[in-house]
Amino acid sequence: QVQLQESGPGLVKPSQTLSLTCTVSGGSITTNTTIYYYWSWIRQPPGKGPEYIGYIAYSGEIYYSPSLKSRTSISRDTSKNQFTLQLSSVTPEDTAIYYCARGVSPGWGINGLDAWGQGTQVTVSS
Repeated sequence: QVQLQESGPGLVKPSQTLSLTCTVSGGSITTNTTIYYYWSWIRQPPGKGPEYIGYIAYSGEIYYSPSLKSRTSISRDTSKNQFTLQLSSVTPEDTAIYYCARGVSPGWGINGLDAWGQGTQVTVSS
């Protein structure tokens, strides 16, 4: 069974870069699988619904939500079976629970996510 675990600082100062890592176990983030996946980042601000941030696909293709594209960088380290999120120039509006997740289709959005990490709270505050 695939497991995903977010890690990174829980507190980030305004204007700095939020950086999180998702460690995947029980499945490969590369093409060495019979089912191709899209390794995704989602966040949920307090009192709001989840927001899809972006993904890096099994192939290395990367997608960013248009609303966050200018500040978002997703990458991967295949040797460690990890993928990362960097969100630059953060403000308190970026405070949220951040999740990594596995998607089964690039077009299904949140509904296409079949495995989630437990989420990690990231607070942007000075």
